[in-house]
Amino acid sequence: MTQTATRPRRGATSAPGPAPQKTGSGPRRPPKRGSFLRGPAALLAPAGIIVAILTGWPLVKLLVMSFQEYGRAQIFGAAPEFVWFDNYLRVLADPAFWGVLTRSLAFAGVNVALTMVLGVGIAAMMTKLAKPMRILVSIGLLLAWAMPPISATTIWGWIFETRSGLANYVITQLTGVDFIGHSWLFDPFSFFFVATVIVTWMGVPFVAFTTFAALMQVPGEVLEAASLDGANGWQRFRAVTFPFIRSVVVVVLVLQIIWDMRVFTQIYTLQTIGGLRSETNVIGTYIYEVATAGGDQGAAGAIAVILVAIMLVVSGYYVFATVREEEL
Repeated sequence: MTQTATRPRRGATSAPGPAPQKTGSGPRRPPKRGSFLRGPAALLAPAGIIVAILTGWPLVKLLVMSFQEYGRAQIFGAAPEFVWFDNYLRVLADPAFWGVLTRSLAFAGVNVALTMVLGVGIAAMMTKLAKPMRILVSIGLLLAWAMPPISATTIWGWIFETRSGLANYVITQLTGVDFIGHSWLFDPFSFFFVATVIVTWMGVPFVAFTTFAALMQVPGEVLEAASLDGANGWQRFRAVTFPFIRSVVVVVLVLQIIWDMRVFTQIYTLQTIGGLRSETNVIGTYIYEVATAGGDQGAAGAIAVILVAIMLVVSGYYVFATVREEEL
């Protein structure tokens, strides 16, 4: 016995079924501007106001002071007078300023290069260490990072002390040459060698921790595939790992340039221990000397504004490069 399928008659309506659900593959509507003002902008507003007060107001005062004659008389109550760009012209015409700026750029360049190479290298090494050794290295880095700059500089000053310093004793024992009595801080070249050791030693932990966190996000299967294709360790890092961590490395690089350009505590402390201030000033200590010893806070403000402009150029390059990369 065969069953015949009943076909619906023409004009008959079928029973209503469930409405088809819309898939999420269609174009999404952009969020309304009002929703942004009510959401993220409202949450960021308190922090933005605090940053604007604590950072913006001193910058405005600094900018105003750089256009004024602000010397010892103004410190004791005299009204400052606007001289507009005279402070900038005097600073830019001073050979001492250009010497200090060149010295600061060279010092920052050496420190940034050493800090980045050592920090990224230590981070890469930490990915290969066993967990107990990795914890031990992390504790050592954290102790170096957490030490206050003036305390760290004082301890390193004792190590390089002229008569009883550990550095002179070790060099004497290893080479057989009597190095006791050698002054590391009197000669400008050896002074900046000691300063580079201190600044690099304190900057490596931040680079290492940040880069290590980025390296832990690199997919292991991608590295394994590159290894099966015959790539060695350097090739895997250059072609596979670095593209994943490049944005993090660029951020750390920009921060290191800014921090090393405005270094003050380490240089000033070494100068008080035994360095020649006139031959070892960097831009931070030079601003302090012009403002205090020279008593010309207007010129010091102009130098500080120039330093801020240099930092803005460095930061602006990173911002534009990041925006351009996101657009691509």
